[in-house]
Amino acid sequence: IRKEVDFIIQQVWPKFRLVYTDPTAGTPGTGSGIRMLIENQLAFSQASRSLKDEEIQRAQQRGLTLKEVPVAIDGIAIAVHPDLPVSGLTITQLKDIYTGKIRNWRQVGGPNLAIIPYSRRKEDGGTVEFFIDQVLEKADFGDNIQYVYSTTPALRKVSQNLGGIYYASAPEVVPQCGIKTLPLGKSENKLVAPYQEPSIPSSQCPQKRNQLNELAFQKGEYPITRRLFVIIKQNGQLDEQAGEAYVDLLLTDQGQELIEKAGFVPLR
Repeated sequence: IRKEVDFIIQQVWPKFRLVYTDPTAGTPGTGSGIRMLIENQLAFSQASRSLKDEEIQRAQQRGLTLKEVPVAIDGIAIAVHPDLPVSGLTITQLKDIYTGKIRNWRQVGGPNLAIIPYSRRKEDGGTVEFFIDQVLEKADFGDNIQYVYSTTPALRKVSQNLGGIYYASAPEVVPQCGIKTLPLGKSENKLVAPYQEPSIPSSQCPQKRNQLNELAFQKGEYPITRRLFVIIKQNGQLDEQAGEAYVDLLLTDQGQELIEKAGFVPLR
C-alpha cells in the first residue's frame, strides 16, 4: 500500500510527512508495528490482522486506547513450483501439510515427491499469525517446516524446488513469475482461484502477469480472506490526528483506487 499511496499523499499534502520506521530488533510485521505503536515509537501502524486482547490490555496499561480501522481486503495465496502437477488444495489438506500430517505430494494427487513447506516464523508478522489461527486452527507447525526471513527468498526457493510450497498475502504471490498459485476450497469440488481465469503460465511472465480475482475476494468465495487495518491511538494528540487523516485519505475514492493499484481489493 505504501508504495502506491505514500508518494501521492506527499504530493497533495507536502507537510504530512510519512516516515516508515523499521523495528530496531526482529523483523517488520504487524506484531512489531503494534508493539512499537504502544511504545510510542510510531504515530500509527498498519496491520494484517485484528488487535489481540493482550495488545489492547498492554496499551491500556500505558494509558492508550487503540482503534482498528479496516481499509482493504486481502487474501492468503499458496505458491508452488510451476511444474508441480497439482490442480488445487482443500483447506484441510493445506492444514495437514503445514502441521506435518501430509508430507508427500502423492497424498494430494500429485507425484511421489516430498513436500517442502516454507513459512516465516510466528513472531514475524500478522500473516503467519492469521494462517495459524484460521488455517491451522491454532495447531503447531510440523517439524518439517523450513523457515525463511521474508516472502521474496521464500518464492525464490519455491521456484527452485519442485516440492516447495509457501503462503503469503495474495498481491505478493499472484503476479509473480517463476511460481504458480493454487486454487483453494473448502471441498475438492469447490476450488476457487485467487487469480483471474485463465491462468497465465510463468513462461509468458513478465510480459503478462496474473491478476487478483477481486470478485471472489469481495464476495467471500475465496476461502482465506481477511481485512487490512490501520491502527490508531486514541489519545487526543497529534498522533491520533495523523492516524485519522491517513485513514480518511485511504478511504477516499482515490485512496481506494490506489489500494487497488497496489494489488489489494478495495473495501468499496
